[in-house]
Amino acid sequence: MSSAVFSTSAAQGRPFVFDSENEAEVCPEPLGVELFTEARPPQRAGNTGLPRAFQDSRLAGVTAASRLAVRPAPEMVSSGIAAMDTLTGGLPRGCLTEICGPASSGRSTLMLSALAAATWRREFCAVIDASDALDPQSVASAGIELDRLLWVRCGENSHHAEHRLEQLLRVTDLLLESGGFGLIVLDLGDLPPLTARRIPLTTWFRFRRAVEHTPTVLLAVERQSIAGSCSSLLIKLGLIKLGSIKLNTSENPERPMNSQFPAPAHAQLLTGLEITAELVRSRMERKPVRSAEITFASKTAWAG
Repeated sequence: MSSAVFSTSAAQGRPFVFDSENEAEVCPEPLGVELFTEARPPQRAGNTGLPRAFQDSRLAGVTAASRLAVRPAPEMVSSGIAAMDTLTGGLPRGCLTEICGPASSGRSTLMLSALAAATWRREFCAVIDASDALDPQSVASAGIELDRLLWVRCGENSHHAEHRLEQLLRVTDLLLESGGFGLIVLDLGDLPPLTARRIPLTTWFRFRRAVEHTPTVLLAVERQSIAGSCSSLLIKLGLIKLGSIKLNTSENPERPMNSQFPAPAHAQLLTGLEITAELVRSRMERKPVRSAEITFASKTAWAG
């Protein structure tokens, strides 16, 4: 009996042996006729009962798919917004979560809420700011403990988006390798989508493997989803409507009228946003999750 050896790219260095005695045959044998007439040896003591390919000494390190252990579900932590936790179950540790949406869609609101919730849990957090867009006053107003926050300003001394993106990727690698953070935020929201899409999929896969089996929540804030299948949770945000009041009327008692410099009659003051959140993808469940939506509001914190 002759044999032929075939190798595939999915198993380099692990050849599979197939009988090639009847290579010329195209049609299978009729029903009722055994395809293998060769006598099978009796099962030896200690035989695992696995297929012959897995009993080969050259494949001793290969585990049958039926014997792979089921990966436990990740621990979920609060995002700081009750409605969002109801929708997603929270933010998963050891996973990559994407939050995407256009400008004024609530990306910063959700990011600041997640940071505040993490610092309340006495965890250290890091924000890798690609565009130097984080507002320290908004951070303090959100209730974030500043002594537990690391702010990396990638765009402070650079006007080129490509250079800011390179800095962001380097810093992310360093922080993931160092460990010790409960939440790491990649703020790509103000980068042009074409620039953000220059991050190769292999980089996102490397981030996913680096954060795996750690207690860190890796959160990417973007205009559009760019991590593909590497993200375990994908949330899409959108703006429903703006809340506002006129500046120089009795509707706004906190902003009294100035008779010397009256505000224009058409001017209005933003008081809040009404935001919709859609769960696009979740790998937290065995079966595919159906698309679901919620709405929540974000109110303006008066500065003076």
